Amino acid sequence: MRRAAAARAAGARTAPTGRTALGLLAAVLLAGCGTGTPGAAPEASATPATTAPSGGTAAPDPSRSPAGRTPEGTLLVADFGADTVTFVDPGPDGSGRGGALIASVKAGTAPYGLVVGEDGRAWVATAEGVAVVDTRQRTRLALIPYATESGPVTTGEYRGGGMGIAMAPDGGHVYVGVNVPGRDGAVEVIDTATREVTGTARVGMRPFDVDVSPDGREVYATDHDSFDVTAVDADTLATRRMEVAPYGTEGGLGSWLKPHYAVVRPSDGALLLPFEGERLAVLDPRTGRVAIERMTANTHQHGAALTPDGTLLVVGTGPIGPDDEDPSLTVRAPDGTERIVPLDGPHEDVAVSKDGRTAYVTGGFTRDGHWNGITVVDLDDEKSEPVRLAAGNRPLGISVL
Repeated sequence: MRRAAAARAAGARTAPTGRTALGLLAAVLLAGCGTGTPGAAPEASATPATTAPSGGTAAPDPSRSPAGRTPEGTLLVADFGADTVTFVDPGPDGSGRGGALIASVKAGTAPYGLVVGEDGRAWVATAEGVAVVDTRQRTRLALIPYATESGPVTTGEYRGGGMGIAMAPDGGHVYVGVNVPGRDGAVEVIDTATREVTGTARVGMRPFDVDVSPDGREVYATDHDSFDVTAVDADTLATRRMEVAPYGTEGGLGSWLKPHYAVVRPSDGALLLPFEGERLAVLDPRTGRVAIERMTANTHQHGAALTPDGTLLVVGTGPIGPDDEDPSLTVRAPDGTERIVPLDGPHEDVAVSKDGRTAYVTGGFTRDGHWNGITVVDLDDEKSEPVRLAAGNRPLGISVL
């Protein structure tokens, strides 16, 4: 594990070869893959449920679509490969067995992250604005355009527009990270009552994830391409940047060794940021200090979530170098002990059932190699095999309703 870590650090320092060169090539190729045309945000009006796109994507089962409100425990995923969000029945007891798609609803171009409030409204970060979806009736209520200019509305891994998104503990505001390709991004504040952008704070490059402190006083943007976390004062929108780079910052945009997703630990407000299945960066946002704890999966890591008892779940997307292991889900107990659950194919993000017994891992993946489904992992039964469940079109963000 230490040899793999050393190889990564060396690869990041060597500009013309290794991971730096691969990363730069990937950035150039993927940045040019986006398609789409600029345009004004559609009128904010209710949009009926629509059938998910074809071409290898399972269609919703009309017999599963309840006549009334969406049942509790239904999964909602952001379809990065389409303009929709998809509602998924996770099957009896949320096990994934016997589950199926319920319906898909128009959201906006290339949906990424999403968050759901106590009132049942989902706020979805798309390339062109934040969509507001009534999850109980399965309709889109509005599409709120960004105040930040992020270029033409496109698709693809490096598209501009919304990425990470989070909600204040009192539900009064939503905070969305807006990517501005090639430049610093922004966190925009949306008033959930008026559905208007009420403030903007400049953050680092490509805000992959957004989180909020337990007391709601600070908002944290995980700035992927600038190797840092930006803390935003929720009242004044004043900012401060804190570097989180346990492998260093050599290689710049071409480095794979950058922060992706974070979770906030409720007990002390620390941010937990996993890196490469080898290092967990524990950031104290009060001081900016970073402590490093050992991890064991040895795989490129993205999405993260916490269970009610404090267990950390981290998605391993699979190898990006010859020393890396295959995709996995790390189940890390509060005392640091880990269980590694193998996954079939790349995955991106993870959510946990309200009782903390089941993890739902999306197969969308921001890079190539995605699949259109969710892997369901029983967190109580270590001998059970993960269950694969059809879900939307390149699903990234996920929430349990």
